[in-house]
Amino acid sequence: MKQYNTEIIAVGTELLLGQISNTNAQWLSEQLAAYGVNTYYHTVVGDNLSRVEQIFNQAHQRSDIIIVTGGLGPTQDDLTREAFQQLSHMEITEHKPSMDKIIDFYNRQEKEMTLNNRRQARVFVGAKVIPNTVGMAPGMIVTFESKTWIFLPGVPREMKQMTINTALPFISELMGEQMIIKSKVLRFMGIGESQLEHELQTLIQTQDNPTVAPLAQNDGVVIRLTAKASSSEQAETLLNETKQNVLDKVGEYFYGMEHDSIQDTILSMLNKQNKYIGVAESLTGGMFADKLISASGASSACRGAIVCYDTSVKTNVLQVSTNTINSEGTVSSACALEMAANVCQVLDADIGISFTGVAGPGAVEGQPVGTVFIGISSTCGKQKVEKFLFEGDRNTVRRRAMLKGFELLYHFIKV
Repeated sequence: MKQYNTEIIAVGTELLLGQISNTNAQWLSEQLAAYGVNTYYHTVVGDNLSRVEQIFNQAHQRSDIIIVTGGLGPTQDDLTREAFQQLSHMEITEHKPSMDKIIDFYNRQEKEMTLNNRRQARVFVGAKVIPNTVGMAPGMIVTFESKTWIFLPGVPREMKQMTINTALPFISELMGEQMIIKSKVLRFMGIGESQLEHELQTLIQTQDNPTVAPLAQNDGVVIRLTAKASSSEQAETLLNETKQNVLDKVGEYFYGMEHDSIQDTILSMLNKQNKYIGVAESLTGGMFADKLISASGASSACRGAIVCYDTSVKTNVLQVSTNTINSEGTVSSACALEMAANVCQVLDADIGISFTGVAGPGAVEGQPVGTVFIGISSTCGKQKVEKFLFEGDRNTVRRRAMLKGFELLYHFIKV
């Protein structure tokens, strides 16, 4: 099977200005990968004729399939056709079925159509026209000097409809025998990207199918495994074998797959154990509970939370001993454990987790900024408390404490 080098070009100044995100390229790459098509370049270019033409020339030299989104609309800054005409010298004509559809739309809306809307019905002579069932401008597939050019609107729902209905089947037929590319995402917590890469160094360096790629994210680290095979079953086998090799080395940090979140995983574990959790938060101020409750079905395992930022709330609501506070302080392991144990009683929970510490701007009770104590207690008598010193500004300390709480809780309830 011939391999086709593919690239995606997005036309639109609004993309360069950051007014909208280039989600089209991401979506297209995912769809192409499922068909075994390698995408080597993503390019964004503004609405400038000479620059669009320059990018088109570059793409024509290096790629076999070029997919262009945007620049097919009715205004003067929609220049995709004009730029490609400069490259190909192909004739442009008005596509009557598309023009009839546009006219019919305005008639049904009882609105007068401005003349510039005729621009949207223009296509290259000899092009395979892609009908637009949810919008105005048609797409096109053009063969020029043995290269395939696919022109699609920039509006995502129009682009997706044309891609699924026409562009992908065309590409599949063009390629002949189809290769399958499948991926799995493994999610880890409690290990940094550099350490994860170090632990998997030999596997990463020697594995080419599937490939192993560690990626840092806000809530931990993921590894993306990507396999290429002639069948879905063969790709799945390759992925499962490599997944096991990864887990043999760093399985203690693994908590989920694909779109699993740590809060989803923890709630699922609590449900299986028929247990409820209660939360007591001082420095995190409700961040942990907010993230936990963001998961669908949280009410099945979470009783609630108490934000006990002031000392009086710790003593009056959570019933933390004044002796503990006077002798150990509110920023202490003893206070964290009492908060975790007492929130179980107050909220009728099986497991309690607590957060207390110093987010800044200054030290508290002689403890430096970044000091955090996280306590976990269960009604069966199991307890755990850990001290951390996090770097960063106030909100960074709070966020890192919240994430560390999820990590500790996961291992606490893991069976």
